[in-house]
Amino acid sequence: MIKYIGSKRALLRHILAAIGAIAPADAAGGITVADLFSGTARVGHALKAAGYRVIANDHNAYAAALATCYVQADRERWAPQLPAMLADLARLPGRPGYFTETFCVRSRFFQPKNGERVDAIREAIAAMGVEPELEAILLVALMQAADRVDSTAGLQMAYMKRWAPRAYNDLELRMPALLARPAAGACLALMGEAEAVAATIEADIAYLDPPYNQHAYLANYHVWETLVRWDKPPVYGVACKRVDVKSRKSAFNARGAIGPALAATIAALRAKALVVSFNNEGYLGREAIEAMLAARGHVRVIELDHARYVGARIGIYNPSGEKVGRVSHVRNKELLYVVTPQPLALEPLVAAAAAGR
Repeated sequence: MIKYIGSKRALLRHILAAIGAIAPADAAGGITVADLFSGTARVGHALKAAGYRVIANDHNAYAAALATCYVQADRERWAPQLPAMLADLARLPGRPGYFTETFCVRSRFFQPKNGERVDAIREAIAAMGVEPELEAILLVALMQAADRVDSTAGLQMAYMKRWAPRAYNDLELRMPALLARPAAGACLALMGEAEAVAATIEADIAYLDPPYNQHAYLANYHVWETLVRWDKPPVYGVACKRVDVKSRKSAFNARGAIGPALAATIAALRAKALVVSFNNEGYLGREAIEAMLAARGHVRVIELDHARYVGARIGIYNPSGEKVGRVSHVRNKELLYVVTPQPLALEPLVAAAAAGR
């Protein structure tokens, strides 16, 4: 999957263990888990692989495409035809267009040879007129191919002063790791604001991993948003961000708004149990979050030692490429809040987290 500042790859086993402690995937009738801030769909993909029926949601188009591919789409339906389709797209010669001009000439996210191929393949996908689920799979294959040859530190707020070694590689389309439909039933991907979606769906368990500070995912991954939407928007700044980065703001990225937004989302949920992932450096403290969740049931907290995001570990650089200041710390705490109608014995999970297992 793509490089992502909010990825839960290192925490997956703990998240799945917490959800499994609430209800195993093979429970009678099957268990539905709603993931309202799905991001790269890494958690939803793992839950589907474990046998849960998953409803994934995110308000960004690139994240909705990832969820459509990795959560909603079923391998048995699409895998037979995808190799030939991807091979046809891979044979297309490069053709410079909006992507090349914006992200290879006006900025330096990709080598022009790869930008030209992105342009050609993306235009071909747009011209196919295939159904949305198949289009999402093809777009994810292209997004991931571009991610493997970019020249960033993992965020699209800026690009490397010198080309990253991987940027010299040739763009290569690969088959996304689609999963078979779980016995619990067909999964679903949605694109909407969390509070609105929470009121329209029902699930046994809801998993919430909201943004927790000022860093907006749209700004951090604006290239992928443009690649998926293919609306060729006007851009601004050295990083050639979409102009709507200035206007498409999330309440979860504002210190004064995140509390009411999270409280409203939690109140709107139609789920028996919740697992909420939050960071101890976020805008909301542990006491505030526990108070929000207390009305939903019994709250337990699992503390997980975690590496800080890549920017914090690399440090801060001025426009001349000189490092300024110093990194204060490289570890923080990820907190998993587990909310159930009745007290749940989580001592083994708490002990495993404390031991770093």
